[in-house]
Amino acid sequence: MKTALKMIGVLVLVALGAWVLWQWGFCRFYVKPDQMAVITAKTGEALPPGQILAKQGQRGIREDVLAEGRHFLNPWLYERDIRPVTIIPPGKVGIVTSKVGEELPEGEFLAEYGQKGIWRNVLGPGKYRMNPVGYQIDIMDAISIPIGYDGVVTSLSGTQTPPHAFAQKGEKGVRSDVLQPGLYFVNPREYKVDVLEIGVNQVSLMGKGGGAVITKALIASDNVAMNRLQQNVLREQKEKRADYMRSESSSGMRLGRLLSTSKSEKVRTRSPSATDEDVSKMLEEGTGVPASLSFVLNQFVEFPSRDGFEISLDMTVEFELLPKDIAWLFRTYGDLPAAVDKVIMPQILSVSRLKGSAYGARDFIVGEGREKFQNELTEALANTLEEKRITIHAALIRNVNVPGQILDPIQQASLAQEQDLTNQEKQNTAKKLAQLNTELSLIGQRRDQVAQETEKIKALIQADEEKQVAEIRGDTMRQAAEIEKQTARVRAERITTLGTADAAVVKLVEGEQAKGQQLKVKAFGDAEAYNLWTLASALNKDLSIQILHAGPGTLWTDLENAGLAEMGAGTTLNQSQK
Repeated sequence: MKTALKMIGVLVLVALGAWVLWQWGFCRFYVKPDQMAVITAKTGEALPPGQILAKQGQRGIREDVLAEGRHFLNPWLYERDIRPVTIIPPGKVGIVTSKVGEELPEGEFLAEYGQKGIWRNVLGPGKYRMNPVGYQIDIMDAISIPIGYDGVVTSLSGTQTPPHAFAQKGEKGVRSDVLQPGLYFVNPREYKVDVLEIGVNQVSLMGKGGGAVITKALIASDNVAMNRLQQNVLREQKEKRADYMRSESSSGMRLGRLLSTSKSEKVRTRSPSATDEDVSKMLEEGTGVPASLSFVLNQFVEFPSRDGFEISLDMTVEFELLPKDIAWLFRTYGDLPAAVDKVIMPQILSVSRLKGSAYGARDFIVGEGREKFQNELTEALANTLEEKRITIHAALIRNVNVPGQILDPIQQASLAQEQDLTNQEKQNTAKKLAQLNTELSLIGQRRDQVAQETEKIKALIQADEEKQVAEIRGDTMRQAAEIEKQTARVRAERITTLGTADAAVVKLVEGEQAKGQQLKVKAFGDAEAYNLWTLASALNKDLSIQILHAGPGTLWTDLENAGLAEMGAGTTLNQSQK
């Protein structure tokens, strides 16, 4: 029993090892990045008639492909084919043509997803793993509308648009909405895009030598890829115009070849032998971009003058196509060469002949007549082409070709007239110069007179100012004296008032004192008593009286008899006091 189990374990291990060896050694394969594996089943049911890609359980090339990574398939049952994935770079679109799916309805050539045919929707930039057996991807340029151009869209699928109407959704014809400058991922099988110049362009007519329509050149940017796309768009449009002019040349169209010049030193034309690498190098170096879509005219302006002379003009007409009218113009007339040939040039020739036949040959030589003709021509062209939705800004007459038999005499006469006018102007100039000198002298005299009058006025103003100052000073001194007088009067009145007050005070004081003395005298009875009292009051308390008696016969001994005793006593007292 144990031996049987061991044998079974060994067999299991051997089978497992063999399976691992088979899977990793024979069935395993890798799909690298940017690759895919197309698988073909060798077994299964046979494919129905018309089916080219196999489903699960059917024999043949499978519809689904394997993406990058590790995969295991039995090599006895499946075959693998490693192919690169489809990479759509920036600025490109992928046009898918499906070989599988339902059949398209009758009359329709664009398919939706799940239908057989050219898909309506395009593939944008990116990586796509689509079975190349069932799907064909054609990589084409996206539509890049340059600055200064608009793209007119013509729908190629749907029901036919009624005459003189724009195509709506689901209709075939020219659409009213145009493409502004930018990048668009458009299916060229569904829409045709024609770029037309907007803004101001020129029709230049160089007499019998023909002329040209000068349009704007491509404006180069720093985006090399975008410049290349715009270059391709302009080149394709240039080829369309060349084909159109060749096809119409047999029916009387008088347009020549396309121009190969540009209007800027930095703008170069791509030569017919230049390769894409050469153009890329030019774009990277910033040295050139494609030329404009200008083209040559084989037409010229020629008409008889009023006096029967043949006149031809070198003329430049500036016209403008507005973005809002560009789709209408394209639907009505076609591309710019057709619009020039069918509308602009016939009107230029017709109006020029109509207006020019009313002028004599001399009028085209003399400046005033030519200017008048130019203004009338511009106005008439503007009014006529406005109805055609083409704006005319100017019709400039650059040169007039007049027969020599009339040109020379008129020029000589004009030169003589101009010389006479020049001489007259010289005389007028001399007169004006003399008048100028006279006026300058008068101006000098007037300047001196004005200077003297100015000095006089200044002196008068200064004297008046000094007078006013003196008057103001005198008036000030008078007012000061008056104030001083009033001040002295006030001061005197003050002194008088104070003196009167002091006298009154003294009078009152002295009077009261006198009254007091009188009362005192009255109190003592008589004045003598009061005087004695006063004397006694004034005596020193320490005073001592000594009476000396002298001998008989002396003055002192006879005082009593003489009545002078009291005086003598008083005198003695005073002397003693001293």
